[in-house]
Amino acid sequence: MIRCHHVAVEKGTIVVIDDEPNIAELVELYLVREGYRVRIAHDGESGIEAVREHRPRLVVLDVGLPGIDGLEVCRRIRATSTVPVIFLTARDGEIDRILGLELGGDDYVTKPFSPNELVARVKAILRRSEGAPAAELVQAGDVTIDAGRREIRVGDEVVDLTTKEFDLLRFLAERPGLAMSRQQILDGVWGYDWFGDTRTVDVHIAQVRKKLGPALHLTTVRGVGYRLDSAT
Repeated sequence: MIRCHHVAVEKGTIVVIDDEPNIAELVELYLVREGYRVRIAHDGESGIEAVREHRPRLVVLDVGLPGIDGLEVCRRIRATSTVPVIFLTARDGEIDRILGLELGGDDYVTKPFSPNELVARVKAILRRSEGAPAAELVQAGDVTIDAGRREIRVGDEVVDLTTKEFDLLRFLAERPGLAMSRQQILDGVWGYDWFGDTRTVDVHIAQVRKKLGPALHLTTVRGVGYRLDSAT
C-alpha cells in the first residue's frame, strides 16, 4: 500500500516506509511542514516500488517491517540506487545497527524519537549527500574550528587538541543542537569498524571540556549522549 500527500513543494520527495500508520503520518506531517513531498509505504515491497517510481531525495525506513524487513529493503534499494537512507529502529541490537549501516544506511534514529530531530537529520544528510562543501570554519560558541588548518581557537588563542579530540569536536560542531548518542559519535569519529567501548567517547569529551572550558557549550543529554550548541 502506498499513500501520497499532495502538496506544492520545491524541496523534492521523501519516501517513508513504516508499517505503523501513526508514526508514518507523524513523520509526514513534519516533513510536509518543511516543504517536502512525502510518499508513504506501509510494507517493504510497496516501499521499494515507491523508491523506483518516485526517485526520492531520501528514504526514511523502519527496520521492523512485516515480511521483508527494513535491512533487506535497504539492500534491494542499494542494488540500484544511492539515495540516502535513515533507519528508524526500536532494536538496540549491535548487530542490527552495524549491519544496517554497512548495507548503506546514512543514519539511524531510535524509537521513540523527536520528529524535529528526525527533520534536522534529514536536512543534514541532504546537505552532505548533495555535495554541499563542508565549512572550513565552524563556530561553536566562542570556539572556532578551522578544518583547513586543523586548528582550534578560543578568541585568538590556539588550543592544542589531539587528532581524535579535534575530530570529535568537529563532528559535534557540524551537527549543532542535535543530541548525538555515544554510538553515533563512535561511528562518525572512530568509524563503523571500531568495536571499542563507548566510554571512550566520555573520556575524550572530558578532555575536550578540560581544554576548552566554559568557551564550549557542550551539554550532556541524559540517557542519550552529548549535544553541542553553536550559539553563545
